[in-house]
Order: sequence, then structure tokens, then C-alpha cells
Amino acid sequence: MSDLVIRAEKVGKRYKLGLKAERHKTFRDTLAGMMKSPLRNLRELSEKTREEETFWALRDVNFEVRRGEVLGIIGRNGAGKSTLLKILSRITEPTEGRVGMRGRVASLLEVGTGFHPELTGRENILFNGSILGMRQSEVKKKFDEIVAFSEVEKFLDTPVKRYSSGMYVRLAFAVAAHLEPEILIVDEVLAVGDSEFQRKCIGKMQEVSTGEGRTVLFVSHNMAAVQKLCTRGILLRAGRVEADGPVDHVLETYLSHLATTAADAFGDNPERNGTGAMRFTSARILDERGRETRTLVAGREVTMEFGYRNDGDLRKVVVYMTVYNAMGVPVTHFASDLNTFDPGPLGQQGVFTVKVPRLPLPVGSYRVAISVWDAGRGSDKPADAMPNVMVFDVESSIFFTSHRSPPGQYCCVMVDHEWGHESGRNDLAAEAAENTEKIESQKV
Repeated sequence: MSDLVIRAEKVGKRYKLGLKAERHKTFRDTLAGMMKSPLRNLRELSEKTREEETFWALRDVNFEVRRGEVLGIIGRNGAGKSTLLKILSRITEPTEGRVGMRGRVASLLEVGTGFHPELTGRENILFNGSILGMRQSEVKKKFDEIVAFSEVEKFLDTPVKRYSSGMYVRLAFAVAAHLEPEILIVDEVLAVGDSEFQRKCIGKMQEVSTGEGRTVLFVSHNMAAVQKLCTRGILLRAGRVEADGPVDHVLETYLSHLATTAADAFGDNPERNGTGAMRFTSARILDERGRETRTLVAGREVTMEFGYRNDGDLRKVVVYMTVYNAMGVPVTHFASDLNTFDPGPLGQQGVFTVKVPRLPLPVGSYRVAISVWDAGRGSDKPADAMPNVMVFDVESSIFFTSHRSPPGQYCCVMVDHEWGHESGRNDLAAEAAENTEKIESQKV
């Protein structure tokens, strides 16, 4: 149809794992190979088969995207999201199947995509415009808008290799969004920017899709951003399309998967990473009476326990725990060093505990991520990290005296507070005007 801009048909991407590089064979090598015993040849064939073990990052992926559609692509780590975007961006070719696309494509897949580090910000704007097939006159018309949006005017004539990651992303997104591509592809890279810039980016993507009729493909682990921006979603699971349809339905399917996978977090968990010097072995939640549960009441005491096995020599252990709401937004963070907690020497096994005297979460579903680090060695990699170690539900509340909980869309956490009232008082406006006048007079 005329409004169809992307069509993926039976797309698959296969990678070879553990393949060793082979040197060029000489005539002498060939003669020597002919003299090998059949048994040796068989053994080498078996070894080569193991070396060429394959992994399908994508398999049999089919979907269509129409002009002006905002498509959210979601899934766990390793589901194939980034691989799919690289195929759509023509960075890599599919092993099987085909992708048809109509129109110019601008991609923002990682920090610095499409930028030359030795060129200045100004030069990279012009360079990216050329990549998109735009004339210099077209790029110059958009130049001031790009600079204003990116907020890097002061560093415009500085080589981008000296930019911070946040500056890099701001300029890269501004270029991608303003140079009028028919298709805009954005990966999780926006998470590098601050929250205010993320809001600007989401607003810009809404503008180019609804106001200008361009197509946006958006990948994020922030389900609130996906729900706000996208009208349709695709859920990838193990390289295949698990669900495709209205974004609310796809998000519901994804969240139900998270609850299922958390139940087997300590099994074969592809999202788990770390050096292995220490490994978490179990997790559970206890209510105020010490009973194991996954259904909590706001305002009551809660204790979380994490069993571990210690196989390394960690000098200074720091444990981090983050609680996310159903939309993937972090609502609170716990760190063992915030209260200068030192667990001391660790045995071969043990349990870390986190006690919350008064749970401040509104009614809803939550998941817990946990990691352990060796701060003594300053390692850039955790000993163990699990982004989805367990899930729980808050079903009721005694946090406030009314026993009601504010709706989750209005708050992430609940805060103790007191209301006051002074009848007949209305002097705030006069006081504000008087203070403003004093400040202005001091400036003079």
C-alpha cells in the first residue's frame, strides 16, 4: 500500500560463536593434510563443528510499519532488539529474509552513531546531512534549530571526541530528528541524557510523528516512555515476535513475562552478568511477622533477603538494590554504603538483608534488581548483577490515616506529610511582591 514504509519478511540473523581465525593454507599444508589418519581428520571435523556453533539472534521476524506510526520495540536483554534495529538501519545484513524500506532513515543506536570524532559539532551536522542525501542548503535551513535543541552552541566548533556522552547524545538526536528523515530509529541511547532532555526528545518524536507524519521506531526499557510515545508495540522474545498490537496489550504481555522469569531468576538467566566472584543464590520477601510473601501492604514493615555464595576475595563489598514499577521506572534505590554499612569479612555463604520499616509504595506491581560490587578493587564490572531478581505486588495501604493510596500515575513513592490551614490569611502575594522589590533594589 502507498503508506507502507517498512516491511520485514521472515527476517533472521545468525552469528557464529567461537569461530577461530584460519590462516591461509599453503600447498605444503594441503599435502600434509592428505597424509593424516582418518581418525585425526574426524576429530578435527568434530572440533570445527564445535568452534562454528551458531546462535540465531533473530528468527522468522515478520511485521509491517506504516507512515506516521510510532512503534515501540520491547523485550528483555538479548531478545534481539538491537540486532533488528541494526538490520533496519542497514548496518548489518540479515542472514535470511528481507527488509523493504521506503524513505530516508536516520538512526540513533549508540553514542556517536554517524559522527566522526575528529570533526567538530558544526562539521558533523553538515556531514550527517550529506549521509541522509540532503543538500547543504537544506541542512543550513535547519542548522539553528539543531543547535538550539542540542544546547551545545558553546562547543559547536570543538571536535566531538572531546564531548561528554551527554553532549554527544544531545547533538546526535538533534541532528537525527531535525534533518527530516522519513523514518527515525532510536535505541536505548537516550537513557544517557538527563531526564529533562529525555522529555524533550519524547516531545520531539511525538511532534515528528503526529505533526509531520514521519515514522518512529523506539526501543527502551522504560515502559512509561514506550506507553506515552507509542501507539503500537512489538515484543521480541529469544529473537522471535512474541506479540504485536496495541501498545497497552503488548506491555501487559511483557510484564507478565517478567513475573514468570523472576520466579526462575537463579536458573538459566541470560540477563545475569558479572565476574562470578560472588553469586546470589536466593531471594525472598518477609512481611512484618516474618512470613514469606509477594503481596505487601504499604505502611508496614518489609524485609528483603538475598542469599549468596562467595567464591572470590572481595575486599570491600557494596550491594545495590533498585525497585522498578510496572512501567520500568526506578522508584527507589538502596545502597549498602549510603548508611556506611560494612558487612565485614564474608564467609563462603551468607544472607544480605534490607529492612524497610514503613513501605512507601503506592498500589501496583514492582520488580527488584540487585548487584554486588568490589569497591575495594575499583572494578568496572560487578561480581554479580541480576536486573529481575524478584517481583512483588502492593495491594493495599495503611500508609495514610485514610488507608487510601494515591494512584500510581501521580506518584512513585508516598511521603509522610501534614496539612495546615490559617483562615483569613491572604498575604502571600503582597509578601512576594515586597521580596521581589528588595532583590531588585539590591541589584541596583
